[in-house]
Formats: sequence, structure tokens, C-alpha cells
Amino acid sequence: MLLSEFDYNLPENLIAQFPADRRDNSRMMVLERKTETIFHKHFYDIVDLIDENSILVLNNTKVMPARLFGYKETGAKIEVFLLKNIRTIQSECGHNKSLWEVLIKPSKRIKPDTIIKISDELSVKAIERTEEDGGWIVELSYNGSLMEVLHRNGHIPLPPYIERKLETDDIKKLDFERYQTVYAKDEGSVAAPTAGLHFTDEIFEKLKNKGVEIAYVTLNVGLGTFRPVKCENILEHKMHSETFEISEETAKKINTAKENGKKLVAVGTTTVRTLETAYQKFGCIKACHDDSELFIYPPYEFKVIDELITNFHLPKSTLLMLVSAFAGKDFIFEAYKEAIENKYRFFSYGDCMFIK
Repeated sequence: MLLSEFDYNLPENLIAQFPADRRDNSRMMVLERKTETIFHKHFYDIVDLIDENSILVLNNTKVMPARLFGYKETGAKIEVFLLKNIRTIQSECGHNKSLWEVLIKPSKRIKPDTIIKISDELSVKAIERTEEDGGWIVELSYNGSLMEVLHRNGHIPLPPYIERKLETDDIKKLDFERYQTVYAKDEGSVAAPTAGLHFTDEIFEKLKNKGVEIAYVTLNVGLGTFRPVKCENILEHKMHSETFEISEETAKKINTAKENGKKLVAVGTTTVRTLETAYQKFGCIKACHDDSELFIYPPYEFKVIDELITNFHLPKSTLLMLVSAFAGKDFIFEAYKEAIENKYRFFSYGDCMFIK
């Protein structure tokens, strides 16, 4: 299967630069797979569309302020993008160090042992290059809690297609609030599980009152989710490993629901990959702390999920391949064509689809 088969042309003005005025006011395209029928709704209609005999599973990961801006001793400005914590070394005096996988830009200016000063309380030391373009293993030096330090010095890692000429304090505050799900819990992601951005506490309350069960998994979104596919033969693409966790409570809820014939509605591709990885490894949904390198593309046979809530994805992306496997490639591309014609808003801050 070729990468070029998953390409499409998207007018730039349809790439959402800001979230909708209200989370649940986003438009929602409904795809019925059996009849290949398309309907146009809003996200607040999801309460009517999800059957009461369903279990809704969401990824409760939390986005950390993973973008750091600092300077070399020469004064050159450097950006460090945190990807994955490898190991933390805590000292008794409160001065801590941790090893991280990162992307550095511009990477050509960096050599092993280069020090990048982020602030008086945080510095980054380059250790060694990785295979990725701009990829490095680095050592962070800081005092106290790293997450507290990152919240004082870091920035929310918005995707590169969100381009603003002006970054005011109000806009930064908006991103800190809206590029995070209302149910985010475990800090560790460098990108939001964007399908979940549409949910509100009110929507959850209505779903619970209807009888829909709700369960959570955690997959810390890293490079594996948004790394571009560069090989024309997609079978040559290798997914980066991303850490996930399924609790005893969630595993029991899902297995009981499936045994009772309930539909499993997955919110987002990260939830799909978590559940399908667990099933591949154990033959059921089992409590675990593991890693996923699962690459889903047509004609993958889904073992766990029955319905999917997801945003509109980039051309040639692994996420577009996943939804093509779930709904059928031709049907997905027909839906994307209709979404463009109807001026849907695309990508992280954009609209969504519900695939039944």
C-alpha cells in the first residue's frame, strides 16, 4: 500500500487556528459504515447518537509544557522539545537531573556537552544524537519538581500547523486551557488526544444519566502519534514506542461490557491503539503498564472497538490510515471531500467525526 494513496488537498483556510467558542459547539460529521451514509451534526448531539448500551473509553493523558526556549553560551537561540522521560536521578540536596529524548532546533548548532540555558532554574545538556532528524538524548538539570519547573518555564506544544502572528498572554492562557481535555489527569503527553477536546462536564453528566458507562486509559502521546510517514511503501514505516496504562478497574469494566454485548466507543486514535495493543498482547483487555508500537492501516481487523470519535487528520498520516482501516479508505476519502466542501475545520482545534 502506497503513501500517495492517503494524500488529499486541503485549503489552508480550513486548518483551525483557534478552538470553537464552546467545546461542544464543534461540528460533527456522522459516518454510518453499513450504509455508507453521511450526516452533519454538532458535537452536543453525541448524547443522542451514543446508544445507552455502550461503554465510552477515553485517554486521560495530560499535556505537559514540553516546548522550551533557551540559549547557548554564544547567545544562539535554541528550541528543545521534550518527547520522553528516560530516567530521573534525584539527589538529597534537591538538585535533580533527568535524561530525556528530545528534538532540538536548530540541531546542527548542537554538539555533545553543549549546554542550553532555559532559565536560572533549568538547563539542558546535550548527550548524544539519536537516529531522528534533530533527535537527541539530553540531561535536564533543575531544582525541586520537574513538572513545577516546566510549568514556570515551558510552553504548550501546539502543532506546527497552528501558526499565529501574535501570541498575547490571553492567547497563551486560552491554549493552556483548551489544548487539554476536561478529564486530563496524568501529565506526560507532548500532544493532546484531540478527539477528547470536544467533551464537557455537562456532556459526561448527560451520558451517565442515559446509562452510558465511562472508562479511562492512559497513553502518553509522543513522537509515534504525529511522526510523518516518509517511505512510499507504508509497510516500511516504523511507529515509535508510546507508553500506555490500563487500570484493573478499566480492564474489568471493558471486559464485562463486552461480555454483556455492549458497544465500545473509543474516543480518539490513541485510545484505539491502547486497546488494540493490549488485546494483541493478551487476548483480552488486561491491567498493564506497557508500550505500544502498533501501526494500524487497511485491512486491519479491529478486535475491541465498535465505534469511534475522532478529529480530521493530516494527509499521509498514520492517523488517517487508522480511520481508513476502520471505516474503509474510499468511504473516509468521500467523507473528507464532503467535509472540505462543507468547510469543516480540520486538525487539532477543528471539528470531528463519529464513525458508527
